[in-house]
Amino acid sequence: MEASSLKPVPSETVVLFGGTGFIGTHTAMHWLREGLAKQVVLVDLNPPRNEPWTEPLQQALQTGRAAFFRWDVRQKIPEALLPKADLIFNLAAVHREPGHQPDEYFETNLYGAENVCAWAASVGCERMVFTSSIAPYGPSEDLKDEGSLPVPDSPYGSSKLAAEKMHIGWQAGCRCRKLLMLRPGVVFGPGEGGNVTRLIRSIVKGYFVYMGNRQTRKAGGYVKELCNVVRFGLEHQDEADERLTLLNVSIDPPPTLETYVAAIRKVAGVRRSPFNLPRSLLVGVSYPIHGVATLFGIRQPISPVRVRKVFRSTSIDPKRLRELGYQPQFTLEEALEDWKRDLPGDFAR
Repeated sequence: MEASSLKPVPSETVVLFGGTGFIGTHTAMHWLREGLAKQVVLVDLNPPRNEPWTEPLQQALQTGRAAFFRWDVRQKIPEALLPKADLIFNLAAVHREPGHQPDEYFETNLYGAENVCAWAASVGCERMVFTSSIAPYGPSEDLKDEGSLPVPDSPYGSSKLAAEKMHIGWQAGCRCRKLLMLRPGVVFGPGEGGNVTRLIRSIVKGYFVYMGNRQTRKAGGYVKELCNVVRFGLEHQDEADERLTLLNVSIDPPPTLETYVAAIRKVAGVRRSPFNLPRSLLVGVSYPIHGVATLFGIRQPISPVRVRKVFRSTSIDPKRLRELGYQPQFTLEEALEDWKRDLPGDFAR
């Protein structure tokens, strides 16, 4: 089924926990733009983004089609705090790695899951979308699909796997409940400000180099594709009367770093080819740089943990989506072109 042929999954009120983050903002704008909800409610610690690419959301907040409530999901959510929800998105998570202490991942991701599920039960909401992560699979050169055994090797991956179990428990508590659970790779697009944004800027500004990792696979997908996948998954659940659905989300097959770089160069109009330096050089310098920076409280992007991730593949197969007949709307290059139209500054030299 092509994204353009997706049927609406209308809801009176959609509540997005973690709704002002990168994915939450795009999800809210998608639901508003497509007329999939009469009202979208954003719940988060940070206020809604006020940037040029979020103008549709700002307009909705002014007209009342969207609303913002400040709340910390680590705290119990009062039943009367929010409007009754017909559909809940749980997007709230601590995810940047490295960047947090191990207990911080569990505190937010577990308490958040527990409190959101408890609130959903208290208000009688029967439908939820939970964005997990591919982190529960753990790094591997072997292709992992939805039937693969999760073997997380980080606090983040372990906390997300435990949160999945909590949501599954909520769904199992009543036959009327439906849970769509997503395991996306790195999600990129306008406003991301993460690994792919940094990759684009390093290529455009001319300081990107390969470190023996050309063929490292990195599962990922465009944020607007993710929104289409959610609609597709919800529609599938209705048509098949499926109450629990798990979907991997990534470009199929997961691109290599070299593929990302080639697409970015083409979209950004960069002709020069990156150099290739030995892997051992980056690994060797990461320890003293990280040690000195930590000693003096200097924030910088180089750390042994981040360097090791550079060489680790995340080979994730969106097998279930393929079997269900989902047809992606964006190729990698088309996604980058669309991103550039929304935020040309990210590709500016």
